[in-house]
Amino acid sequence: MIFWFLSGAMALVVGGFLARAAWRGSDTPLPVQADYDLKVYRDQLDEVERDVARGVVPEADAARIRTEISRRILAADAGRDTRVQSTSRPAPLVLIGGIIALGAGSLALYWHLGQPGYGDLALADRIAFAEDMRRNRPSQQSAEESLPASPSTEGLSADYLALMQQLRATVKERPEDLQGQTLLAQNEARVGNFAAAAEAQGNVLRLKGADRTAKDIADYAELLVLAAGGYVSPEAETALREVLNRDEQDGRARYYLGLMMVQTGRPDVGFRIWDALLRRGPEDAAWIEPIRVQIPQVAALAGVDYEIPQTGNGAPARGPSAEDIEAASEMDAGDRMEMIGGMVAGLSDRLASEGGPPQDWARLITSLGVLGDTDQARAVYDNALEVFSGDSAALDMIRNAGERAGVAG
Repeated sequence: MIFWFLSGAMALVVGGFLARAAWRGSDTPLPVQADYDLKVYRDQLDEVERDVARGVVPEADAARIRTEISRRILAADAGRDTRVQSTSRPAPLVLIGGIIALGAGSLALYWHLGQPGYGDLALADRIAFAEDMRRNRPSQQSAEESLPASPSTEGLSADYLALMQQLRATVKERPEDLQGQTLLAQNEARVGNFAAAAEAQGNVLRLKGADRTAKDIADYAELLVLAAGGYVSPEAETALREVLNRDEQDGRARYYLGLMMVQTGRPDVGFRIWDALLRRGPEDAAWIEPIRVQIPQVAALAGVDYEIPQTGNGAPARGPSAEDIEAASEMDAGDRMEMIGGMVAGLSDRLASEGGPPQDWARLITSLGVLGDTDQARAVYDNALEVFSGDSAALDMIRNAGERAGVAG
């Protein structure tokens, strides 16, 4: 209510000033053209006298010039319009109509662009609201179901397809075979079937039990993220936190946790995590380049004027606190798609200028398909086929990504 009262008062004050200025008009006489002409001619007479005094103009020529200028002065004075020129006042109805139109237009613009009825939220309320939204964000299953169907086997070579079929059958017959589950997870990921790879890696964790390592868990979390199209689900978050409980400085887990913070409306926390990883290095770490591509946009969302630091300087940086990591909010679908679109654009620019492994090309093709940009996905797909024309394994991965994006064939 206070907002509407203040807005209405401000509109009345501004409208009053505009109406007063329009109603008063201008009572000051406006100079006419003849006044300017007379001033110019008088200046010319003075200039002639100065020229005669300096000896520049002979007296005979000066007399003739004086006569001509005097004639012009008389003509200008005879045609001089001494009427006072002033602005006319608008009709009262026009003023009233203008003020009403201005107020109504402002209200309509706010109604279209603003949030009528949206109350103020204190910082504590926003954090509480964000925490509630984070707990209720989509699950891993929901995220996977929203993506295109898993890649078909049409793009795989006959030999490799036969080996994959044999491996799947063997693992199905012997589900407790740790080596078989490990091989299945690796090869399903290789062909871009990340959901199946995550399932197999989950079985690896189950079979290893207490002997499972932080790397095993991190592999599982990464496969969950890839299976969800880059979305860090609650299930993936749980695995990431288990990794950090074992190794607080695990770079891969911290990268994906920062990504989750960005996706859930806390770019400030995500920025601090990624900035610490960049400063810590090493330069050749797998997460350094993705952070370099994405962190300028994340810093802008966090309100930070940021310059990318040099990595590998050996200066450890402290990451965010447990409270920072726990605090997150939920982006709506439009904001998430905008954020993903920015990240996809960064990946696309990097591959176009610097190239990259087939996994990155496959990820870009799949992401473009999810975003509905089939023309761009098809162009990237065709380019990738040329880049990896001599690598059958890479081509299998690219073709499967094209199948998922609907641009293969």
